Amino acid sequence: MSVWWIFPVGAALCLAIAVTDGVRAFAILCGVVDAPDRQRKLHSGSTPLFGGIGLYIAFAVPTLAVLIFTRHFTSGDIGVGEFVGFLTGGLVLILGGILDDRYTLPPRVTILFSVVAVLLATLSGIGISKLTNPFSAEPFLLTALVSMSFTFCWLMVTTYTTKLLDGVDGLATTVIVIGCAVIALLSLTPAYFQPDVALLAAIAATACLGFLAWNFPPARIFLGEGGSTFLGFMLGTLAVISGGKVATALLVLGIPALDVAFVVVRRLLQRKNPFTSSDRQHLHLLLRDHGFTSRQILALYAFLATLFGLTTLVFSSWQKIAALATLGLIALVGLLWLTRRQP
Repeated sequence: MSVWWIFPVGAALCLAIAVTDGVRAFAILCGVVDAPDRQRKLHSGSTPLFGGIGLYIAFAVPTLAVLIFTRHFTSGDIGVGEFVGFLTGGLVLILGGILDDRYTLPPRVTILFSVVAVLLATLSGIGISKLTNPFSAEPFLLTALVSMSFTFCWLMVTTYTTKLLDGVDGLATTVIVIGCAVIALLSLTPAYFQPDVALLAAIAATACLGFLAWNFPPARIFLGEGGSTFLGFMLGTLAVISGGKVATALLVLGIPALDVAFVVVRRLLQRKNPFTSSDRQHLHLLLRDHGFTSRQILALYAFLATLFGLTTLVFSSWQKIAALATLGLIALVGLLWLTRRQP
């Protein structure tokens, strides 16, 4: 870790705080606010959207500066084309989010922006060539087609996980701060030592941390469609370009991802469209219905994400699988208990 890292990392933090303030004022001026409806939206008053704009600028500007003025990002296994695909894909999500926040697009339209963004990232070369085999020293080698298919599905899952997680002030942002921080720490360990990935993840973490200053409950600005999808896209991409740290991202996103899976299965069993239906069956919403405050829910998710995320620094591959299984059991028991005791 070099001393000069403080400049891009500090810039990401300061930009997120400053730019988000301006974006907030702009959203209010344009009348792009999220009003409470006493059903799913239980915040106290109308809150401006467009938060993803500030988050993206805070991440993209320092990243581009390092990319242009140094060779740090291109000295490893990541090429310029992959950065172009990453940042362009993120920009597509933000632009799609702006349109959705302003005009409330139907789900069949909003998903197109996610598909295009993920395709841009995948076609730029972002992908996984091998996966760790927990039962052997030899990894699973992936063909180009399998790698692209896996990467596409993985990024779509992470993108929509944070989109659906964004139901409590600061929740999605906090979980992604932890995920990016864990990837940064893991990338600095002797076993991996990827300083390029570590710096990129640190910039992402501090950009989210700066935005959290405005998004922490009670939130003064919301992520909006673009911000909520960009968070998952960012963490999912970091997990891929860091040499396939999918298990790390899964352990951090474990509870939200399993929650989404359970909700999708439940809606299918009820013969509902899982992508267009809406209800209060998500774990964080069930916790709200049981009297938990936004800060208590945020603290619970942050504790679990940190606890299981840090296990990746010391656990071997098969131990990570055991941790994932434990996380799944916790999520299942919690959801079943909350659902059966729903007020």
